[in-house]
Amino acid sequence: MTLTLPPTVTDRAYARLAEIAEATGQVRPLRVAVEGGGCSGFHYDIKLDDPAPEDLVLERDGLRVLVDPVSLPFLAGARIDFSDELIGARFIIDNPNASSSCGCGTSFSV
Repeated sequence: MTLTLPPTVTDRAYARLAEIAEATGQVRPLRVAVEGGGCSGFHYDIKLDDPAPEDLVLERDGLRVLVDPVSLPFLAGARIDFSDELIGARFIIDNPNASSSCGCGTSFSV
């Protein structure tokens, strides 16, 4: 039987979720999903969303990141991070399952 590691969430990603919660006055979970499409076959859909009963919930200090069961195999062992650079600020996924990705960083293939 193969052990599938769940994704991990960096301190920077949780810190950004805390900043969003403080700015909006609401603590909402971040959903990280994988959908078909994009220029490489799959793309990440990252948004604030409400949890569903079947979601994997990664939590620290009341801040939550959600992954649905369909997306979970595509995100096994991935690292969810936040990057704030000159070209923009965004949540990013370092995914060991992606065999290639496009320049935008939101589309990948397996």
